[in-house]
Amino acid sequence: MVRYRFALAVAVLAAGLAWALPAGAHQTSRALVSSVNVTAGKPSEFHFTLSKKTVAKGTVNFLVINKGALPHDFKIFGHKTKLLSPGQAQTLKVTFLKAGKYPYLCTVTGHAAAGMKGTFTVT
Repeated sequence: MVRYRFALAVAVLAAGLAWALPAGAHQTSRALVSSVNVTAGKPSEFHFTLSKKTVAKGTVNFLVINKGALPHDFKIFGHKTKLLSPGQAQTLKVTFLKAGKYPYLCTVTGHAAAGMKGTFTVT
C-alpha cells in the first residue's frame, strides 16, 4: 500500500511538472521586446522619424541616430539620450508597463517648438 501511494505521488508530481514547465516557458516568451529606429534631423532638421509609432507593452529599444546637421537628443518617459552630434547614435532602453500615449521630444532649446516632438502609443 505504501509503494502504491508513493508511485501515485510521483506520477502526480511528474504530471504537474509536465503541465507547469511548458506553461512557464510560454509565459517567458510573452516578455515582449520591441525595437524602434528613431532618425533625428531627417527629412528636415527639426523632425523625428520613428520606424514604429505603436508597440505592445514591454521593453522598447529606441535606436536614435542623428542624421541632421545640428546636435539633437531624444527624450521619452523620463529617459533621455545624450546630446548626439551629427552622425552619432545611441540606444535608449525604456520599459512601458501600462498602455497609453507617451510624448517624446528633443530637449535642445527651441527644437521641440520647431517640430521635434510627437506621441508614441503603447497598447
